[in-house]
Amino acid sequence: MVVPELRPWRAARPRVARLARTVRPRLTRATATVKPQLGRARAAVRPQLERATATVKPQLARAGRATAAVKPRVARITQAVGPKLSGLPMPKTLKALPLSMPKTLRTWQYTAGAATAGLALTAGVVTAAGPWDSSGQRTAERDWAGAQERPGGTDHGRNSGTSDTSGTSGTSAGAPAPAPSAASVLTGLGSTTGTLKAAPGAEALAAVLDPLLRNPALGTRRTAAVVDVATGNRLYGLGAGEALVPASTTKIATAVAALSAMGADHRLTTRAALEPDTNELVLVGGGDPTLTARTDPEGWASLRTLADSTAAALDKRGVRQVTLSYDTTLYDGQELHPIGVNDNLAPVSALMTDEARTDGSTSGPAPRVTDPAADATRTFAALLEKHGIRTSSPGPSKATGRATTLATVSSPPLSDLVERMLTNSDNDLAEALARQTALATDVRPDFAGGARAIHTQLGKLGLPMSGVRFADGSGLNRAGLLTPDLLTALLAKAADPSHPELRPALTGLPVAGFTGTLSARYTDGAAGIVRAKTGTLTGVNALAGTVVDRDGRLLAFAFLAAHTTSPTEAQAALDRTATALAACGC
Repeated sequence: MVVPELRPWRAARPRVARLARTVRPRLTRATATVKPQLGRARAAVRPQLERATATVKPQLARAGRATAAVKPRVARITQAVGPKLSGLPMPKTLKALPLSMPKTLRTWQYTAGAATAGLALTAGVVTAAGPWDSSGQRTAERDWAGAQERPGGTDHGRNSGTSDTSGTSGTSAGAPAPAPSAASVLTGLGSTTGTLKAAPGAEALAAVLDPLLRNPALGTRRTAAVVDVATGNRLYGLGAGEALVPASTTKIATAVAALSAMGADHRLTTRAALEPDTNELVLVGGGDPTLTARTDPEGWASLRTLADSTAAALDKRGVRQVTLSYDTTLYDGQELHPIGVNDNLAPVSALMTDEARTDGSTSGPAPRVTDPAADATRTFAALLEKHGIRTSSPGPSKATGRATTLATVSSPPLSDLVERMLTNSDNDLAEALARQTALATDVRPDFAGGARAIHTQLGKLGLPMSGVRFADGSGLNRAGLLTPDLLTALLAKAADPSHPELRPALTGLPVAGFTGTLSARYTDGAAGIVRAKTGTLTGVNALAGTVVDRDGRLLAFAFLAAHTTSPTEAQAALDRTATALAACGC
């Protein structure tokens, strides 16, 4: 006897069977198609997650303290910016995502918990290195956030047209958890909605900044400027057109010039070339100081990979012994910076590995080898010999036009190089990018040529160049002079919606209390809200960057101080000034 409740199922069973027979092959084909893609995606993301996790872990303790310090500020900024964010359109990239990608959707949950409109970073994760997208959010951060699989938030229109306010997705079980949209770091730029508040009055802003900039810790000469990034209008000036020694804030100019000349996607390539008939193998430098010989390249160009590919190519040709040479002729002029031998900078060579560091470090001052190219080539020889390729002792040479390129490795895109340069105040990268800018603009690629190329390129962008003088790309040379007007104009230009290629000059700035040269500063001030490039030489202290003020406006600022006597006191004075700017609702 058939139970009445089961009769509908029994009647439907033949149809279910037919449907299963129809669908099963499609599912099999779909699985076969998707599986390799998933494998590749996992393989691509896993190194980033591992790097992010490794970077984040040591910072968690400090991050907890920073979070406590930031919490009151976050509450104020969220309160001020929240109404503005509610009217923001959902990112196009998010709209395009299929509903079958929960982790991708969930990557947006990360910044929803961060302070909005510029504080798209939370404690612990902000130290993760990696490229930024056009909204100013690090890719590594989004990968890390996706791995957390946090639920909650809005549905991004999946329930549009319904009155569902339950906070659930309204879809079947197993569907992606709701995920809130992430606020852009550059929210409000170019906005015509009228939602941004008017710029602060000059008198009110002067009342806040003037007393702080009169601090004796800032030496006998100090200049400053503050600009509303959304409009480009200068809100405050103190000798804003007066040029002073800028120290490492010069790197902002180097970044903008390089990105403008070459584009954010440009890469630096190192190659191995074989000369015909002679079996001379030439390691040709492409000017990439991030080329690494480490076992784990962490996404940078690998000398080991180049050696593996070169050995395989030689083996195919039946070549087991070569005369090894190296080619550094991409650059001209002297390699040693005018400051002389210094742990802050290796000799500037078109060929080096790991910035010629001898202590295994990746940033900051370090002992350097005296001949980076020869050292890199000796390492290359040792790697070839592991594959059974015997080499002569390497010497300098120049690859001819007849040489056959056997293998190449390329750096990450220029956007990544710029961010690393700014975050770590990397002098080696700065000088390399100055010479690359010279090459891209047909100027002699030496110290003087790089400086001239930067000046010319910035002039083409219509930036205020009066009184400005460049002497190098790093700011180590005291002959360089910049004005607060130029520094703030550079930051505003990088934020200009019509120049997206310049955005890394903003997104690479160190984050107060969290990253790079600001990681140990602002722990009791505007941590996470100020993003700025530092500048420090004996008697010189500078700070230039962006800040989100109390009313949610994105402001660019530049503070330069000369003849300071205590770098720590001067830094503290500059930090208090930037913090006051962040707190200002003038």
